[in-house]
Amino acid sequence: MSKFNEIFLDLEAAILNQRFISGDLLPSENELVKTYNVSRETIRKALNLLLEKGYIQKMQGKGSVVLDIKRFDFPVSGLTSYKELQDAQNMNSQTIVVHNGLQSTTEDLANHLKLPVGTSVLYLERLRKVHGEVVIIDKDYLLTSIVPSISNEAAEDSLYHYIEQTLGLSIGYAQKEITVDPITEEDKRLMDLQEDTHVVVVRSDVYLEDTTLFQHTESRHRLDRFRFVDFARRRNSL
Repeated sequence: MSKFNEIFLDLEAAILNQRFISGDLLPSENELVKTYNVSRETIRKALNLLLEKGYIQKMQGKGSVVLDIKRFDFPVSGLTSYKELQDAQNMNSQTIVVHNGLQSTTEDLANHLKLPVGTSVLYLERLRKVHGEVVIIDKDYLLTSIVPSISNEAAEDSLYHYIEQTLGLSIGYAQKEITVDPITEEDKRLMDLQEDTHVVVVRSDVYLEDTTLFQHTESRHRLDRFRFVDFARRRNSL
């Protein structure tokens, strides 16, 4: 392993173990050169890795500021699986399947999935633990004609990977609604909410490439640990 990678891992561990917390300044480049007995170029490579991984922000005249690693970015406009976000943002995360089986549609759910009330769908409920705390409840309702079943092992890994790689289907797009809702009794029971009174709820209707609606999902997020991001470009008016 290269020296700058070793330094990166050492500083990463210091941040994850909260020797440096959000808002702290890392030691200066000169101090790090002396601490690790390496060149300034090696230190800069290590700091650039921390920057790329989202651990620090370099501020002119101040140095390297530690960012809030407990907060993760969730894209609004993209259609990305939790597993893909976990890998991309290096989350310390665990998925727990709490329900995996058939369930009859209520009137509201039937309207989302364009099915008769009482139709059996595959219901998957998963908890997402980040740094040891349950901060997301994911509820997925899937047409059994498209996804008849899924093992708990596959559900713990990635639902979309199973659909695309095992079932050989192409997921196309989703329509999303984002609201801030009062917490429910289920939220209180399953999530580590602290003193929160509301959660962010993302509801999505998801379609295959051929425009077949196959999934309704409700993702309930603890407010303080996540931010939702999007890229927006202004269109020139005519």
